[in-house]
Amino acid sequence: MPAPCGPYALLIPAYFVSRRKPVSFSKHRLYYTVCPEPSVTLANSGNAVSDTLAKRKVRGAFFTPPQMTEFIVDWAVRSGEDSVLEPSCGEAAFLVTAATRLAALKADGLPGAKQIVGVDVHADSANQATRVMQDAGFQSEISVSDFFDVEPEARFDAVVGNPPYVRYQDFAGDNRVKGLEAALTQGVRLSGLTSSWAPFVVHASRFLKPTGRLGLVLPAELLTVNYAAEVRRFLLKRFRSVKLVMFEARVFPEVLEDVVLLLAEGEGPAPHFEVSQAYDLSSLADVEKGDWTWFAPDKGAKWTSALLSTESVKQYNSVSTGDGFTTLLDWGQTSLGSVTGNNKYFTLTQAEVKEWGIHANELRRISPPGSRHLRGLSFSETSWKELGSNGARCYLFAPSIDRELSEGAASYIAHGLNLKVEHAYKCRNRKPWWKVPIKKAPDILLTYMDHVRPRMTTNLAGVAYLNSLYGIELKADYRKVGMDLLPLAAINSLTLLGAEMVGRAYGGGLLKLEPTEADKLPLPSPDVLLAFASELRALRPQVNKALGLGKLFDAVKLIDRVLLVSACGLVQKEINSLRESREVLFGRRESRSRVANVSD
Repeated sequence: MPAPCGPYALLIPAYFVSRRKPVSFSKHRLYYTVCPEPSVTLANSGNAVSDTLAKRKVRGAFFTPPQMTEFIVDWAVRSGEDSVLEPSCGEAAFLVTAATRLAALKADGLPGAKQIVGVDVHADSANQATRVMQDAGFQSEISVSDFFDVEPEARFDAVVGNPPYVRYQDFAGDNRVKGLEAALTQGVRLSGLTSSWAPFVVHASRFLKPTGRLGLVLPAELLTVNYAAEVRRFLLKRFRSVKLVMFEARVFPEVLEDVVLLLAEGEGPAPHFEVSQAYDLSSLADVEKGDWTWFAPDKGAKWTSALLSTESVKQYNSVSTGDGFTTLLDWGQTSLGSVTGNNKYFTLTQAEVKEWGIHANELRRISPPGSRHLRGLSFSETSWKELGSNGARCYLFAPSIDRELSEGAASYIAHGLNLKVEHAYKCRNRKPWWKVPIKKAPDILLTYMDHVRPRMTTNLAGVAYLNSLYGIELKADYRKVGMDLLPLAAINSLTLLGAEMVGRAYGGGLLKLEPTEADKLPLPSPDVLLAFASELRALRPQVNKALGLGKLFDAVKLIDRVLLVSACGLVQKEINSLRESREVLFGRRESRSRVANVSD
């Protein structure tokens, strides 16, 4: 076998190139290599066209590693007479693998064209797929079409592939309308935040025979995002068996999203779904022989809990819904900070303010962009001044449209025009472009994307904030106790686990909370904080010291003794269960972080 030329080399059986059948083909696979990365030159009516990674990203197309295509196809194709559809076929990675599988399962001969069907909206990719299949010695039917325009015909034994992944911001126009309508025909009503893969999954299922099999590569947000709840419900209703394969390591280095493999078959409904975990692509061969954990989710609930034991989930649910805990939404309102459109221009240092001569009433004090400076339990006036003295961008350019501009502000706006800032994201939709909408200074600042945990910091400095942070405006009745104790009390084992449960993992191991997810974060209730206020305040110096030394777990143990033992009555075994569950989910993210650092 020749040396592969990249992780996404397309492996095609040598037999179908040389036309000579090897001995015992079903046991021995011989390959030659086609290298589509980093760009592919395609023939298009006699003209060479370069299909680059950037172009494929726009349409949500990513080449699938051969180990992944082979695993899915081996599961989905079970007879030499099966018919297979790849609805977004790209350069035929799944089709070639499927044809190879069909040929190996047939008693004699090769699969017919109607057994191997592909569709792709990109004409150059479809043409290349046809040539690849021909060069490999296979017949196939490959057409150029938007998959949502293809009339469903429930004739296929297997539908396999890697659907295009286009986020909702770019999944627009006719494509979006057709996708949402296709899903609605199956009773699946998708929201305006839907990415392209979701309606694709629903539509693809309509091409299957009642007993057919659906094998797809999907973003791991299937498990977690709210808009995918309808897709999750659909899968359990449509199929008799729903299985998911998850990866600890990142398997698509060029994208941030993690992926799962969906293996669904038969006529539903399914009482539960099953999960198996693989470390990386090399571990796929052991998945079928390994353990599968089943999980029966509540209606509309995320599927993240499937990674934990049933007892651990029961323990978490019992404590988080008990009298001692509530949610962040019950404490107050969470919102994203101001979006400037160009932080480098709109945020200024003390030196820049002085240089331009901008007046104090044309500025707004802010927490500097980012969140690295928010490591403690509070952000004080002293801390803010110290950052400013050290050159941090502690000011937001915020002149009033109702007041005459100072000479310095007018000059700075002219400077922005020279830099073409008015054409930047958000700026071009504002009138005037330099007037940034400013949110009210929050009571608590909250990080929403972090490697370890969401961090709460009391905003003692009373500064405004940008979109690198969420701000929490506490309810009036809870404001005093919340500002005093909530960031401290949030450092407990249940809240740490809750962050992993309600949030989502991003590439590189980051944990992200969307605003609606942050609302669900479990936190000690106001009544508990009031009842144990003196005990918690007494721990503040020790907790601050532990955090300063980077010893989070030492701080957690201190808070757990008050909130989980004294307030909630948990025993050490139950607390250990919460901690171990958090480590399972955190460990998955951490392993992806290590892989990302190595690949970078």
